[in-house]
Amino acid sequence: MDATEPNGSAGPTSPPPHMTPEEFREHGRAVIDWIADYWERIESLPVASSVQPGDIRELLPQSAPEEPEPFDDLLADLDRVVVPGVTHWQHPGWFAYFPANNSPPSVLADTVSAGLGLIGLLWAASPALTEVESHMLDWLVDLLDLPEHWKTTASGGGVLQGSASDATHVALVAARHRAAERGGQPATQMVAYTSAQAHSSVEKGANVAGFGTVRLIDTDESLAMRPDALASAIEADLAAGLVPAFVGSTIGTTGTTAVDPVQAIADVAIKHSLWHHVDAAYAGTAMICPEFRHHQDGVELVDSYVFNPHKWMMVNFDCSAFFVADKAALTDALSIDPPYLRNTQSDAGNVIDYRNWQVPLGRRFRALKLWWVLRSYGATGIRQMVRHHVTMAQEFAQRLREDDRFEIVAPHPFSLVCFRCRAAADGDAAAEAADRATDAVAAAVNDSGVAYLTPSKLDGRSIIRVAVGQSRTDRTQMDLLWKAISEAAV
Repeated sequence: MDATEPNGSAGPTSPPPHMTPEEFREHGRAVIDWIADYWERIESLPVASSVQPGDIRELLPQSAPEEPEPFDDLLADLDRVVVPGVTHWQHPGWFAYFPANNSPPSVLADTVSAGLGLIGLLWAASPALTEVESHMLDWLVDLLDLPEHWKTTASGGGVLQGSASDATHVALVAARHRAAERGGQPATQMVAYTSAQAHSSVEKGANVAGFGTVRLIDTDESLAMRPDALASAIEADLAAGLVPAFVGSTIGTTGTTAVDPVQAIADVAIKHSLWHHVDAAYAGTAMICPEFRHHQDGVELVDSYVFNPHKWMMVNFDCSAFFVADKAALTDALSIDPPYLRNTQSDAGNVIDYRNWQVPLGRRFRALKLWWVLRSYGATGIRQMVRHHVTMAQEFAQRLREDDRFEIVAPHPFSLVCFRCRAAADGDAAAEAADRATDAVAAAVNDSGVAYLTPSKLDGRSIIRVAVGQSRTDRTQMDLLWKAISEAAV
C-alpha cells in the first residue's frame, strides 16, 4: 500500500535531501568570505539605505519556490536584494541611535550557536547553555564592579534577555507580583515611576504588565530625575489610595545619556518598598573602566539592573544582561511548572531553569558569543575601545564649543554628544529658525552617505544626537562627520 501524506494524497515519506557535509563546508566558506568582504567594503557604501517603501519586496517573487534553488543564487541575492535595503549599523560612519556592534568572534559564536540548534527550556535541555550563561553573568559582575550578591552563586543572579525592554518588562512583572503579595491590591491600582527622560520601554512595559498608572518624574538642570519630585509623587499617590510599586532609574538615558542619582532614588524606593530597577542599557559597558563607576553609586541597594553587551561590548544583538538582587523574587513571579517540564534536577532545586527568569519558554545559546568576545578581546581590549570612543566624543564636543554656530544642550559623560544650531537672538522666532537649521543639518549629514546620526527633540526644541561607539570608528570618520556638519550649517 502506498504511503500517504497527512492530507490523504500520495507522497514521499523520506526526508528531503540536505546539503552534504562537504557542500556545507563549501557554502559556509563562501558565506564567511562574503561577510569578510562586506566588512572590508562597508566604508565605501552609503551609511543609510536610499530605497523607498516597497522597493525590496518588488525584487522578490510573488510566491515561494516549489523546487529547490542553487545556493549560489541565494548568496547572489544578498547583493541584489539585501544590501541595497540595508542601513549599515556596522559602518564606521554610524553615529545614530546607539551602537549595535558585532565582531568576528561574536559572529562566529552565533554561527556555532545556530549549528548546535539548542533550545534552553531548562537546565536539563542543555546543561552547557545554562551553566556557561550563569558563569558569564558572574564574570560581568566582577568586570563591572557590580554587587557580589548579584552573582548566581549568591542570593541574586543574572540572565541574558533579548533586550533591555524585555528586562524592564520582567522587572515590572516582578514588582507587580511582590506588591500584590504584600497588599492584595490589583495591578490597576499600582503606580510605576520613572524619569521624564527615561526610555519608552518603561511606559510600554508597565502597560503590558497591567499597571494602572505611570508617572514621569521631573528632571533637574542636568536632565536627571529629581528624588524630591519622586517622593512628592509617591506621597500624593498614597494619599489617593494608590499603590506605588516600581521606580526605574537610568544610567545614561536614551535621549541625552543623563544619569539619575541612583543612591538618592534608592533611599526613596526603600522607604516606600518600591521595586527599584536600573536601566544602564548603553552606559553599562563603560563600567568596565573604573573611572566611570561613580555613575552607578548606589546600585547595591536596587532590585534589578540591565545593560546591553549588544550595544557597546562588540557582542552582536541580541544579548542583554539582566541582574536581580533576589532571584526568588523574580522566579516566584514567573514560574509555572507543567508536568512535561518537571525533572529530577529542577525539582531538587540544584539548577537554574532560565525559563523562569523570562517571558518566553525557550531561549538561544546567547552566552556563547559573550564568552568568545570576552576571551578574544579581554577586559583590556574592551576598556581600550570604550576609552577611545569617549575621547573622540569629547574632542567632538570641543569642536562644537569652539564654533559659535552650535551649542551643546546636555552633559556628555560617556560618548554621546547632543547639540543644536545656536539661535541668532532671543525669542520664539529665533528659536524656530534655529530648529529649522538644526533639522537641515541633520538631513544634510544623513543624505551625504558618509555618516548617519539621529535628529531628536529636547524640551520641544530640535537637537542632533551623535553617538560615537561603532567599533570601527576612528578619527578619520570623526573628521568626515565634522566636515559634513560644518558644511551643512548656516
